[in-house]
Amino acid sequence: MSQQDTASSAQLWNLIKDIKFAMFTTRHHNGHLHSRPMTTQNTPVDEDSSLWFFMSRSGEPVADLEAEPNVNVVYADPDDDSYVSVSGTARVVDNLTKKEQLWSKLNEAWFPGGVTDPDLALVQVQITHANYWDVKSSKLVQLFTMARAAITGRTPDSMVEHGEVRMR
Repeated sequence: MSQQDTASSAQLWNLIKDIKFAMFTTRHHNGHLHSRPMTTQNTPVDEDSSLWFFMSRSGEPVADLEAEPNVNVVYADPDDDSYVSVSGTARVVDNLTKKEQLWSKLNEAWFPGGVTDPDLALVQVQITHANYWDVKSSKLVQLFTMARAAITGRTPDSMVEHGEVRMR
């Protein structure tokens, strides 16, 4: 991975690392987009710019991504005013070592058979790119900035840091 990719992965991970749940969006067989809450399993973004998820092999999300691998994963932390939209390509990976590496006791609530549960699918999302919006100012400063914008008619663009991270 290049230095730029490493920096991009670190920046992306810094934005999403404390967000417990993501909305994982697939295209359903009827053409509709379906979003479901999922927990990201990896700690840092992997060296190959991937996010990892455990899903039910027999569930709709796996069927959806096998038919259409382009997915979107959205992270939101309203308390911290941080929002991230990740686009990538998803696939089921049969790798027991990786499952064991990512496994935690909490996963047994969904997969009581552990890492060898036949219904456990390990899903890799190889990140293509991500957009993020991050507000650095306090709530009081945000309110003041929005009030000033309402009075002056100028949008409060300066209070939000928006960026794009390209991985591929």
